[in-house]
Amino acid sequence: MSDRSVIVCTLGRVPYEATWTLQQHIQDALIAAKRATPPRIPPNVLLLLEHPHTYTLGKSGDADHLLLSDEALAAHGATFHHIDRGGDITYHGPGQLVGYPLFDLDRFATDLGWYLRTLEEVIIRTCADYEVTGTRVEGRTGTWVGPDAQGPERKICAMGLRCSRWVTMHGFAFNVDPELDYFGHIVPCGIRDRGVTSLAQEQPRDVGVDAVAPMLLKHMATCFEADLLPLPPAESYTYLRDWLPADAEAPLDALEQATNTAPGQISA
Repeated sequence: MSDRSVIVCTLGRVPYEATWTLQQHIQDALIAAKRATPPRIPPNVLLLLEHPHTYTLGKSGDADHLLLSDEALAAHGATFHHIDRGGDITYHGPGQLVGYPLFDLDRFATDLGWYLRTLEEVIIRTCADYEVTGTRVEGRTGTWVGPDAQGPERKICAMGLRCSRWVTMHGFAFNVDPELDYFGHIVPCGIRDRGVTSLAQEQPRDVGVDAVAPMLLKHMATCFEADLLPLPPAESYTYLRDWLPADAEAPLDALEQATNTAPGQISA
């Protein structure tokens, strides 16, 4: 395998908190590998998944940007997590394709700006496959659509990250066909003067995460000049169990149980 090999672990629809914990274990394992004597070079990892209804707030975000009380949050079947990425508040839910790249940027480019622009390019090219023009907005991370006849810029993909020893975690949340009403319960990314959109909203064809995922992975391989090996859920969990230390067992158990009981799977 090359230094830019990526194991794509497709996890299905899984709860946020255990996925966050799993990311921390993978990041720690990649850091430990590069600091070993001699250094080891395990493959990078991309977690590809959906979440149930979830709101996450970045470490520097404003809690007032969540517009629901605890009771209303529960009534909407959603959870809330204050987490360690950059950025403000965002929503995750069914119909949204979420990717968490656990990449050692020492093997790519030690430049967080380059990394975020490359993730944006992956989404822009995936949108183009559906004849949707994705764009960038100066000073605002993520991928946008517009301005056009339908209105001003609207975000189609949010991004946030945490990086330690040049190993990334967190990533992107691409709105394929989520329930956009859930964004109405927050100030998305802390931005009050712009809205959100989805691939389904912007073009007439039926779309779903199962169909979009392989196209996104194609562009991921091209833009990052990486060798991707997509694994289905069962093989993904086997790979992670074989590679990670024993203390990762609890989040893996929780995620695998959720994968086996949640509706639908993401096809890589």
